[in-house]
Amino acid sequence: MQKIIVVTGGVLSGLGKGITAASIGHLISKQVTPIKLDGYLNTDPGTMNPLEHGEVFVLDDGSEVDMDFGHYERFLNTTCTGAQSVTMGKVFEEIRKKERRGDYLGKTVQYVPHVVDLIKEKILSIKSEIILIEVGGTVGDLENNLYIEAIRQLRQDVGKENILYVHLTYVPIPVGVNEQKSKPTQQSVNELRSKGIQPDIIIARCSEYLTPKIVHKIANFCDVSPQHVITAIDVDNVYKIPYVFQEQGLLTVLNQSLKLYLQPQTAWTQLLTNLDNPQQEIVVAIYGKYTDLGDSYASINEALMHCAAHLNTKINLQLIDTTTFNGNITANAVIIPGGFGSRGTEGKIEVIKQCRKQGTPILGICLGMQLMVVEHARSLGLNANSSEIDPNIEHPVIDIMPEQKSVTDKGATMRLGAYTAILKEGIISSLYNSTTVSERHRHRYEVNPQYHNQLEQEGLILCGKSEDGRLIEFIERNDHPYFVGTQAHPELKSTFTKPAPLFMGLVDAALKIRSNPENAN
Repeated sequence: MQKIIVVTGGVLSGLGKGITAASIGHLISKQVTPIKLDGYLNTDPGTMNPLEHGEVFVLDDGSEVDMDFGHYERFLNTTCTGAQSVTMGKVFEEIRKKERRGDYLGKTVQYVPHVVDLIKEKILSIKSEIILIEVGGTVGDLENNLYIEAIRQLRQDVGKENILYVHLTYVPIPVGVNEQKSKPTQQSVNELRSKGIQPDIIIARCSEYLTPKIVHKIANFCDVSPQHVITAIDVDNVYKIPYVFQEQGLLTVLNQSLKLYLQPQTAWTQLLTNLDNPQQEIVVAIYGKYTDLGDSYASINEALMHCAAHLNTKINLQLIDTTTFNGNITANAVIIPGGFGSRGTEGKIEVIKQCRKQGTPILGICLGMQLMVVEHARSLGLNANSSEIDPNIEHPVIDIMPEQKSVTDKGATMRLGAYTAILKEGIISSLYNSTTVSERHRHRYEVNPQYHNQLEQEGLILCGKSEDGRLIEFIERNDHPYFVGTQAHPELKSTFTKPAPLFMGLVDAALKIRSNPENAN
């Protein structure tokens, strides 16, 4: 029988439900399919500002989804699809279409049962040994009430022996009191129980392990066994969390509750040891414009951590806002991330120029690669820019893709998802160990085909193209230690056990120059 694990959250947002769900999934040595239930009315997060919602994660099938899917794919070693992302915007849109078709046979369409039934239908349409559901937001939020009702009803639909409710909550230690406080957890669980759901496991986020006194207090007030109260202690990297849960007996609880017969996991232990015992150290700077929120570049941060684990290196990360940048580069390596609009682009171009001239390893991603092309064109004497930034520029070396010119809707209309590129022999092909590579994309603009021949001067190589030869997917220089750009987002497919090759190349180049500065220009 299919098993279902539901993760809800309480007290406040940002406790880490996505990491918690992914960590539970990592401990399960069976087929696990994650589902995220988001309460917002957007169809997907594609039109949201990263400063408000964090980065937009793109799947192979072109779906734009919540950044928690990055955690799912990295922790579960899986490839997700858009069907696993359920938003209230999608649900209401489908309800409206069904009503207009007459699917409800003249009935009054209501939140219960029709909307709730559709949510359950979407969940149960996923076929997997185990379905792992994360309910976005916190219990008590108006926008997730229908999801809470749906997962309450699931217990009757699939049988109580086939579903497990995990509730993530918070145990603060107020300054000056120096005592763990369980009241927020008790109130959060009471809120969940008032909606008809009794949690089977309570995971409490805290800066210290819960004391036996607090564990028993939570167990007594919330009607769970003390063995079912788990601490989600603050850690220095998220890949330790599954093992923190495992050490507290969560695997045993899962086995007993759902009869799963799982074995302890050890897959990441050596990599975690490497992170705790680095042999070298570098500084990597991300020059962007969404620097006020670290989650804006979450997958880039993760990709760098993956490299750190494999190269026994401590990577100190700097986030630098290019809207006000006018200084010198001091980092060992630089990343120019993706983005939209003109704000901060001239600062990024200045950073690229400095990296090119002083031999600092640099990786440009999406818009970052496009601006590397702009900077190169300017070095050739062209009055160049992207038409996105300056529609009247004399030399639009970056221009909108022809098929995008007639697009009016902003949501899910870019070039999205996994696309194959053909590589020339060089730095990038050696990193991938292949001349054919597939990476995920999210863009409307491209390197203008009218300038392809003109751009390949003074060291720049347009080394990777789309299968039809029209789109430039990768660039590199033959006169620089590591000057690499890609139209894709390679950070989206990086995992703890298999880091993204372009990030590994960047960090490796920085380490070589740090140990021998003569390797730089």
